[in-house]
This record gives sequence, C-alpha cells and structure tokens, in this order.
Amino acid sequence: MATTRPDARAVADAWRRELPGVPTRSVAVVWAVKTVASELRRARERALHAQQVDPATLDLLSTLRRSGSPYTLTTRALAERCLVSAGAVSQRVARAEEDGLVVRTPGPGRSVEVALTGAGHRVVERVAQHVLDADDALTAALTDDELGTLEALLGRWADAIRGPATAGRRPDA
Repeated sequence: MATTRPDARAVADAWRRELPGVPTRSVAVVWAVKTVASELRRARERALHAQQVDPATLDLLSTLRRSGSPYTLTTRALAERCLVSAGAVSQRVARAEEDGLVVRTPGPGRSVEVALTGAGHRVVERVAQHVLDADDALTAALTDDELGTLEALLGRWADAIRGPATAGRRPDA
C-alpha cells in the first residue's frame, strides 16, 4: 500500500486545530526543507553508489582538491574543513591511503600532511563531475536568480541556527 506525505499546510492546520496557540508559521518551510534534504540525500547516495565511492572518502578527497595546488593539508586543517573530529579524519585518511588515493607525510612539528596522489586526483575529478552533474539536474527547475535567492536565504538561516560565532563561515571555508 503506497503512502503519501501529507501537505505541509494540512499538517499546520491540524496542529492549530489540535493544539491552539502552538506556533505553526514555520511548518511549511521546515517541511519543505526536510523533504528537499531527504531527496538530496537519496540522490547523492545513488550518485556515489554509481561511482563506488563512500561519502566520507569523497569529502576527504574533495576537500584536498578544493584546497588548490599542491593539494595538501594537515590533518588538523582537514578536520576543520570537513567538520569532523581528528579521529574521524585519521580513519578517513588511513582508508584512502590504503586505497592509494592519498599519502601522509610528516609536517612541521608534530603535524601530519595529507596529499592527493595521482589516483586520488583521478577519482575525485571523476566523482565530482558525476555528483555535480547530478546536483545541477536537481536544481534545473530553478532559475539562476532563484538559486541565488535560495542560497542567500538558506545561508542566512544556517548562520542564525549555528549562532554568531560561526556566522558567515561556510563548511568548506
């Protein structure tokens, strides 16, 4: 038996009816964002599955590739840019190094530097092209102006949720 998601307005109306006075002005927006996030997650999973790459590995390789030449970052910088713990970065790097996608070298002091290998470059460029093509297809229904407006509004909302200490800071900064 197929199930359908209730309309956001119907959900808000039901809450207003059942719990008068409860705030419902955000229901439609939160509902839409959750729905879009769920669809984006599923599409990303399909795209990565097709490329035989897991999200953590793509995050690591993409972060290194976006850092620019020489495509090398310390494990600390990777943790900050990937928004994960030092332990998570260590595990990601170990797996990617096993697969020949990155190489670790001692850095200044006690730091460790991680660099993309030739194989890592080839994988991230192939996967990034596939994933970004898929993302672009998902946003095709919106004009460039609409995408710009949506980006600005979602960025402002994300900053407000995260708080003043992170306002304006993007995860890949």
